[in-house]
Amino acid sequence: MLKKFIILAYLSTPLKLHLDNISGGNLFTGYGEGYVMVNRQRHERNLVVLRDRLVTDWRPAGFDELESGDFALLAELAPEIVLLGTGARLRFPRPELTRALLEARIGLEVMDIRAACRTYNILAAEERKVAAALLFS
Repeated sequence: MLKKFIILAYLSTPLKLHLDNISGGNLFTGYGEGYVMVNRQRHERNLVVLRDRLVTDWRPAGFDELESGDFALLAELAPEIVLLGTGARLRFPRPELTRALLEARIGLEVMDIRAACRTYNILAAEERKVAAALLFS
């Protein structure tokens, strides 16, 4: 089933995303400097978003504090792909940290938070098992 996205504020900093024909589950409905909105609820701390679950207490204090156990937790959630949003800029974790995802045959894409939100919504609309793991610092 094809679902279309309507972008309401294309060029402004805060962006609202609305999915017409929402069939339940978690979707990003907006983002701005230092926050994202999931189902119109604002989040300002690290979190992991899956269609059927929010992990609002994801441990790492920031990108520089990532450990292999953080990726092991993501592997336990069993998505097909993890979108790692590394804040306002793109940063790549050391390969040894992501070994749990590789061993579980889970894809990893690294991008900034805004790109992770947009990509998550597209993949979720295609009913893919996707997780967005977002780091705000």
